[in-house]
Amino acid sequence: MDQQILIVPVLLPILAGILMIIFKPKNKTYSPILIEGIVLLNSIIVWTIILTGMGRGDGATLFRLTYDLSVYFKLDGAGMVFAGLVSFLWPLATLYSFEYMEHGEHIRSFFSLYTMTYGVTLGIAMAGNLVTLYVFYEMLTLVTFPLVLHDRTREARRASRMYLYYSIGGAACAFMGLVFVLVGGTTTDFTLGGVFKNGVAGFDNNILLAMYVLAFFGFGVKAAICPVQKWLPAASVAPTPVTALLHAVAVVKSGAFAILRLTYYCYGADFLRGTWAHYLVSAFVMITIIYGSTMAVKEIHFKKRLAYSTISNVSYILLGAVMMSPLGLVAALSHLIFHAFMKICSFFAAGAVMHKANRNYVYELDGLGLKMPVTFACFAASALCLMGVPPFSGFISKWNIVQAALGEGGVLGICAVVVLLYSALMTSIYMLTVVVRAYIPPKGTDLSANEGVTDPGWKMLVPLVIFVIVFTAMGIYSRPITDSLSMIAAG
Repeated sequence: MDQQILIVPVLLPILAGILMIIFKPKNKTYSPILIEGIVLLNSIIVWTIILTGMGRGDGATLFRLTYDLSVYFKLDGAGMVFAGLVSFLWPLATLYSFEYMEHGEHIRSFFSLYTMTYGVTLGIAMAGNLVTLYVFYEMLTLVTFPLVLHDRTREARRASRMYLYYSIGGAACAFMGLVFVLVGGTTTDFTLGGVFKNGVAGFDNNILLAMYVLAFFGFGVKAAICPVQKWLPAASVAPTPVTALLHAVAVVKSGAFAILRLTYYCYGADFLRGTWAHYLVSAFVMITIIYGSTMAVKEIHFKKRLAYSTISNVSYILLGAVMMSPLGLVAALSHLIFHAFMKICSFFAAGAVMHKANRNYVYELDGLGLKMPVTFACFAASALCLMGVPPFSGFISKWNIVQAALGEGGVLGICAVVVLLYSALMTSIYMLTVVVRAYIPPKGTDLSANEGVTDPGWKMLVPLVIFVIVFTAMGIYSRPITDSLSMIAAG
């Protein structure tokens, strides 16, 4: 009976969001205390499940689609990582949103959808089989599409349509991979090692590999892998609380997490390793890293530069994944965690600049570091973390990826290391450019426009400071995290 608690953190935010739409308050469009209370309560439930081990049983069935297919939740090691990450970040992101959105429009619908997205993302994290993951993966598109559309501008409409088209197309491709797991495998339940260890009698292995590639790129839409990455920079028109979760937690991480499930828990790394499918997806992952980091250097729009950075860094996770080894899985999970903190910090800092100074482009940031000291100190820390500078956690996850690549050896391993080095150089350029301009403006710059600009209020600053503390602490005390991830990779 205790397994039924797994359903609560998924359904509670979804139902709360629906009720916020149905029952409109008479005096206010929304209640910050109520919203934050629901989100905090949900996070407490998730962490109670994780710390007490209540999710380690047979799971909890929500409903059955057919006799053989059910939507059910079960929390294994990988699920705990993603669920714990989401439940830690969401209350802080919600707190940040209150100040950012205080003068915005359509606030009630914003927070109702924002809260529902929390539950849907947890549905992906806690999914006990590929069917459940796919159902909530589709739901994620439906609840985040209106958030991208939120401002109702021409750019927002165009970006939301692009996001919707890409996501629907990706879901169709992912569905083909699900069908072959269902037909050819013994189960759709997540099993470390996969269900195709020795192939499937009556199926040509090349067909199974083709379906894996199709599903990889299908789920890869939300992970913004080339050539299906165009929607992500366009989605930067959404409010910063939305783009931060799109880029750091809810959407791109759900795509990466789905690929981890597909690779290690459905098709199986042993079945895929050394095949043409393995080398094909690895090539596209490395192309994506190069593309994202190069475009970030060229991009002058502040949030779009961070969006291209996300394209590159999410493929760091996938680069670890395609090493098809336990060390590769550890590397992928570690970067999934660490990147979330550093990227949401950098996006929230950018959002603070847009909110308080109304600056959207990198060349407009000259001298703002002196006017917004806390904001840019946090951004500088996230920049160093993203670059992989010790002792920040970004160094640990990138080191894990390098170790996985060297362990793979051969041409693939060498190419992976070269790509990582190139991306590290580009990351230094596109992140430090912002930091240098903010603190050391070019000679002769007119700084009179900066008069009156200050740091935002505590609701926006507290999450920023917490993120810096967390990703710094995780870099200094990374051993417990790495050991736990190694245990997960070992089953």
